[in-house]
Amino acid sequence: MARHEVVTMGRIGVDIYPLQTGVPLPRVESFGKFLGGSPTNVAVAAARLGRSAAVISRTGDDPFGTYCHEALRDFGVDDRWVTPVAAYPTPVTFCEIFPPDDFPLYFYRLPKAPDLEIHEGELEYDGIAAAEIFWMSGTGLCAEPSRTATLAALAARAAHRAERTATVFDLDWRPMFWGAGADAALSEDEAKEAARPLYRQALAHATVAVGNVDECEVATGVREPRGCAEALLAAGVELAVVKQGPKGVLAVHRDGTVAEVPPHPVEVVNGLGAGDSFGGSLCHGLLAGWDLEYVMRYANAAGALVASRLACSSAMPEPHEVEGLLRG
Repeated sequence: MARHEVVTMGRIGVDIYPLQTGVPLPRVESFGKFLGGSPTNVAVAAARLGRSAAVISRTGDDPFGTYCHEALRDFGVDDRWVTPVAAYPTPVTFCEIFPPDDFPLYFYRLPKAPDLEIHEGELEYDGIAAAEIFWMSGTGLCAEPSRTATLAALAARAAHRAERTATVFDLDWRPMFWGAGADAALSEDEAKEAARPLYRQALAHATVAVGNVDECEVATGVREPRGCAEALLAAGVELAVVKQGPKGVLAVHRDGTVAEVPPHPVEVVNGLGAGDSFGGSLCHGLLAGWDLEYVMRYANAAGALVASRLACSSAMPEPHEVEGLLRG
């Protein structure tokens, strides 16, 4: 049994991104193909920083699924727990790129994404329990059987909580995924009502929670950043990381340590993927045992580097790039 430093679970797919910026999607003439899906990108980001990483997910049994496996292996990420689903196609995601702050996403995940067909009976619980860091996302809770499988994986981690570095819940709020494929899709308010008790259940097993203010509100009902952090700690985690956009990031630990770090200024090309780079770097810093403020500074810099580049997975930085940006 291979023991990985970072194991992520959840979305995988193909990002189809314009190679032209500032052009509406109907007029774009050239695109690039990239590995995508937030938890997958987090694993890639961690691998770029020298960590051993694996992904638990599912693709379609199709050429795009083959591409996902090839891309994972090229990035040095273990793909053994990424399995095919014959019934559904591998998801693709398109975006538009209007720097500095408008990057609409268009998800093609119907009738159902294969990464929501993860079954609890097929999980490799020993590998999940042995990982130094296990990273899951809120999207994995939006539909069965992924919901039950994700909660089962968290429960397996909880039994070994004192022996591991972290179990991370990326709040990852995507309301359009909740109720997708049902006879009547949920409104955003209905989706929040459906998600909140499941988020609370997941938080009880996690040691770290990461999300922006909107995502924290879904989980806790609170919007003020420090209040969000306190509510997440009260829900059971040891470290709450609240992203505040242009105000930077706030991190509060149960032991009373607080770090509030401003964003790292860069010329933004594509803001998509910056959060995943932040996540992979957060894992890297936790594994390294750095103090909380430096972890946040490092993760902010890694996210800024990806925001200054066009792609997501292939744009994830290496250590010398992050360290160079931190040195100015």
